[in-house]
Amino acid sequence: MPEARLAKMPFRKGAKKFPVKLTTLTDELDFEQDWKATGRSLLELVCQLIGLRETWYFGLQFEHPNGFNSWLQMDKKVRDQVGSDNTSPVRVMLLAKLYPENVAEELLQEITQHLFFLQVKQAILSMDIYCPPETSVLLASYAVQAQYGDYDENTYQPRMLTSAELLPQRVISQYQMTPEMWEERIKIWYADHRGMARDEAEMEYLKIAQDLDMYGVSYFSISNKKNTDLWLGVTALGLNIYEKDNKLIPKTSFAWSEIRNVSYDDKKFSIKPVDKSAANFVFLSKKVRMNKLILDLCIGNHDMFMRRRKPDTVDVQQMKTQAKEEKLRRQIERNKLSKEKQLREAAERDRSALEERLLQYQEEIRLANEALRRSEETAELLAEKSRVAEEEAMLLQQKASEAEQEVNRMRLNAMKTEEEKNLLERKTRDAEILTARLVEESERRAMEADKLKDELTRARKAEKQAKERLQTFLTRNTLVPTLYSEPSAQTTKLAQDLSALAMTSPVSPIGNTGVTSSSSSFELVCPDSDVEQLSLEIEKERVEYLEKSKHLQEALRSLRTEIEVLKVGEKNCSLDALHAEQIRLGEDKYSTLRKVKSGSTKARVAFYEDL
Repeated sequence: MPEARLAKMPFRKGAKKFPVKLTTLTDELDFEQDWKATGRSLLELVCQLIGLRETWYFGLQFEHPNGFNSWLQMDKKVRDQVGSDNTSPVRVMLLAKLYPENVAEELLQEITQHLFFLQVKQAILSMDIYCPPETSVLLASYAVQAQYGDYDENTYQPRMLTSAELLPQRVISQYQMTPEMWEERIKIWYADHRGMARDEAEMEYLKIAQDLDMYGVSYFSISNKKNTDLWLGVTALGLNIYEKDNKLIPKTSFAWSEIRNVSYDDKKFSIKPVDKSAANFVFLSKKVRMNKLILDLCIGNHDMFMRRRKPDTVDVQQMKTQAKEEKLRRQIERNKLSKEKQLREAAERDRSALEERLLQYQEEIRLANEALRRSEETAELLAEKSRVAEEEAMLLQQKASEAEQEVNRMRLNAMKTEEEKNLLERKTRDAEILTARLVEESERRAMEADKLKDELTRARKAEKQAKERLQTFLTRNTLVPTLYSEPSAQTTKLAQDLSALAMTSPVSPIGNTGVTSSSSSFELVCPDSDVEQLSLEIEKERVEYLEKSKHLQEALRSLRTEIEVLKVGEKNCSLDALHAEQIRLGEDKYSTLRKVKSGSTKARVAFYEDL
């Protein structure tokens, strides 16, 4: 807890303290600070509280008593800058003040990457950074992957994403599309990110966002000698000049390697080029405090520009080594988890196949039992018919015997009269005929009984064969019950939570104007001779990355074409038109910067003054 960590901070015994309310993009902390604390000591404390070591990108922003947002000066006392009473807490917000040139190479800590991700995402959603609609959908899919993890058809619920703020309101209002239609397009890309960890998804988000024209640009309203309203953009690579209605495409640009000195006097700000034959680059701002902020950002960005082109400090080397080892460790764990996941999925598939086979065997057993039951019933019926036939044959034989005895008796008792004799003869003939018929019927019944006995014998033989086949089938499948054995312990092992980096380091200064009056000056040390070569190498790496992402560009073009028919033309803003013109000309952020940087510094200063 913050309170426990604060208890270890070395405060002077009996020193007067003031309350501080710190806000980050993830949390809020309340603590106390020494009354004489400077901006640097407060930033160091904040960074220790959250475990942040790459402190040079960040600053503490506060609301000035005059109603505007400002950055805490590092070497000045906090109480002298915020000007609040003794009881009210000092409210500060930790934000990125400077931006890296290449997020993939320069952001080392996961917490640094996460804070940049949240800040850039917020800037895109609040439309402080212009983002094309199709790119907004792609970025939203990475944000969903970072927040929810892998897409799962079984757990995914319709409208799960519509409640979250994923797209800029400007994009939503420009198309005749329902939230469900936007969700469906986000879900298509979201499903493609399966297996991507949170930090990987956030890094992919930043790698795409850094190619947006307004990414990493701090805009200030200025005017030139002709009193033309313009925008000054302070970036990690230098200064850009924009027309008042176009923050997207700069009219001219000056790299830090071309600037020798920056200074201001009241509202007048002067930049001296390295080329001494070129005139000074002069502009006017509306307020002196704006010039102080511009100078502070120029110093900070120039220091970062030079720092990237010098050998890394021991602290940075240590962080890079730790980051490399941590990245390798995570990759090994991810590969292991991926392999275990594949094995589990293969085991599940085998289990499903075996379950299907088991069901098939059970069905075959059921059919065999049914056939056996029918055979047994048939055998019992034939046995019953044979018994009935035998009984009928015996009864007929008995009747035939009785008839024969009656004939003999009648023959022995001859009738005395002829009439009786004839009658007796007639009866005798009838009895003989009846006896013959009975004998014939008895023989037929005996033959039928013999036939039924044969059928019964065959039925019992078939029943015996069916029982033998069933016994053989059951013996052959004795391994079926093992289908439901539990998976191995290896496949159920979960990846261990990533431990936080325990090492902390003092905050490196990010530049201080040291200004107490309405004028100030700062000499920018020119970079070494290999600055241009290093810049070319960075540009080469960026071109290689773009080559690798061609398939992504194809997908973006396809989505842009798909939703273009649903666009409401009258709701387009000026930036949409400018971006569409860039696409038509086949240009991007970096080709535009190369174009505006072409030509001499002298020519560009003259062009700026003529705007």
